[in-house]
Amino acid sequence: MEKNLIELSLQRGRLQERIAAQRAALTTQLRPLADALDTADRGIAAARRGVDYLKRHPVEVGLGVALLAALRPRRAWRWGRRVFIAWHLWRRGRARLAAAGFDFSRPAA
Repeated sequence: MEKNLIELSLQRGRLQERIAAQRAALTTQLRPLADALDTADRGIAAARRGVDYLKRHPVEVGLGVALLAALRPRRAWRWGRRVFIAWHLWRRGRARLAAAGFDFSRPAA
């Protein structure tokens, strides 16, 4: 009986060593993915800060758009169309993803 307990203890120790080695290998293999996700998180945070700035300073944004439209009307029209199309596509895509169960609410900070 004691021999079985010793064998089980040795087997358990080997399994724990194997698990530790697998965890270390997984950590090493997933490092590039973690770096990519970190970069994406920083980009999303920067975009949210930009949107927050636009919401807090609508007068300044409006003046900038008006100045652009006055100085370069063709360029303003082109960018206006691009922004409208991007906004429209974002709203459609967001609605479809929300219908599929994805939640776009901000995480509680």
